[in-house]
Amino acid sequence: MQKPILKALDLSIGYKKGAKTEIKIAGPLRFEVLPGQLICLLGPNGAGKSTLIRTLAGLQHMLKGDVEIAGESILHLRPAEMARKLSMVLTEKIRSGNLNVYSLVALGRYPYTGWLGTLSTEDKKMISWAIEATQTAPFLHRKLDQLSDGEIQKVMLARALAQDTPLIILDEPTAHLDLPNRIELMRLLHQLARQTNKAILLSSHELDLALQAGDQVWLLDAEGNMKQGVPEDLVLNGSFEATFDKAGFHFDKATGTFSLHQSKGRPIYLTGEGAVAFWTRRALQREGYTVIKDNPPDDALELSVKENSHKWIIKHKDHNSEHQTIAAMLAALSIFPKTHAIGSNIKL
Repeated sequence: MQKPILKALDLSIGYKKGAKTEIKIAGPLRFEVLPGQLICLLGPNGAGKSTLIRTLAGLQHMLKGDVEIAGESILHLRPAEMARKLSMVLTEKIRSGNLNVYSLVALGRYPYTGWLGTLSTEDKKMISWAIEATQTAPFLHRKLDQLSDGEIQKVMLARALAQDTPLIILDEPTAHLDLPNRIELMRLLHQLARQTNKAILLSSHELDLALQAGDQVWLLDAEGNMKQGVPEDLVLNGSFEATFDKAGFHFDKATGTFSLHQSKGRPIYLTGEGAVAFWTRRALQREGYTVIKDNPPDDALELSVKENSHKWIIKHKDHNSEHQTIAAMLAALSIFPKTHAIGSNIKL
């Protein structure tokens, strides 16, 4: 059995208002993080994700309970000891016109270099490894204000890796990134956890990416409770949907995504598999149709999709038509009223 890198014991988080009043946001919480795990902390706005992250990092006082890193309470760790156990990447953008990438990454070795900041051979090896792992070598000698947001996040991760701690915590690391860079960063974090056996904890709003990358997901809800587990279990048992429950949204367990559209219109019996069927279903839902897979009513419209040939075939009583694009298929469906209720006897 591996020993946990991070462990919380009946932890309550929040803040103090005045000398005597405490405002609890979440807790009591009990959890642990093992070496080699990537943990994704998810929850709605205001649930306390950043507060929990800051508390675990020792940047904010806990209200009750305890937090242990590598078996030691953070209450008893001096700053220098903490810096050898935990490295952190915050949401705030780091900009310094006079600092180049190598210098910032090298700052990760500060807990080991002492007051003079002299880099040893071992320090330089660790810096080189961090640069290689994050693929930041191409812009190594550029100034920070010459980097994109995605490049900055890679550099900050490189600094955290150079610090060589068993635990890395990141608060919203994808907040300022476009989609390709968000995907690349999450993939990199997943690989690093596996390859280095470090424990990585991150908070995020990237629900779909967290479901794909996280070994464990922590769901912090608006009431201050937290559910933990393998992401697939949390989807299948309804925990994921309940945590993000909001009127007008529907979580699709089959695809792991939220739907913007409530389908209450005419039923369409969709048959077919693969990517074509998936995107056909999305298009139908956007147009207000109710897509059904089983037990269609007698008067339901039937739509068959052919994955290999990209054909859409509409069938209804004496009506049959074949279409080559989703746009053409939707146009053909427009002759049928969308408000036709399931099981009704309205004639077309």
